[in-house]
Amino acid sequence: MTAIAPTIVLSVATRVQARRVEFATDAAQSYIDGVRSGTIEPPELPNKSDEQLKSYDFSKYDAPKQGTLVCKANDYCSKPDTNLYCVDGDADGSCKITTSKDMIVQAFRYNPSSKEPEDGYSLGVRVYRADAFDKKKVKELKALKDDDAKKQSTFTGGTGLRSVQTPLMEITTDISNGTNFSSFCDRLKVDKNDDSNC
Repeated sequence: MTAIAPTIVLSVATRVQARRVEFATDAAQSYIDGVRSGTIEPPELPNKSDEQLKSYDFSKYDAPKQGTLVCKANDYCSKPDTNLYCVDGDADGSCKITTSKDMIVQAFRYNPSSKEPEDGYSLGVRVYRADAFDKKKVKELKALKDDDAKKQSTFTGGTGLRSVQTPLMEITTDISNGTNFSSFCDRLKVDKNDDSNC
């Protein structure tokens, strides 16, 4: 039993993490489909000036703040940020920091040439576990991490502090609402200083 115990632990941890990623993928796809169809309002723009927005891209969006999670089921949250969307995975009417099925989608949009969602935009989505907002749990995991620094490192990557605080998945897509091709092309350019046509 002692010889196979580590293999069993690793197998269970891997399966649990794979299931969480599956929930996150479903949450991201549901959110994107809702925004595309118009049943979910697009996320708000960051609070920046017109000039700042022209050069603002997905890499500049910070992770959401930890704190009290106040969300209605399948709606935007009021705390800790308004660009967080609750996907109620266990269908209990809200997103709670105590369940592993509820997912929090952090959404952001980007269009350097227009602030209007009707003109189309790139949509960035990060999906977090709802328990990533549980300050108590994160504090306990940080304490364990500090203790583990003095010991041999663990091999179950899906169960520690990093897996709680990092997104389960990130994805970007384009939401085109009958926009013209040049606007679409500008949003997809890798080099934003490139003036050539697509």
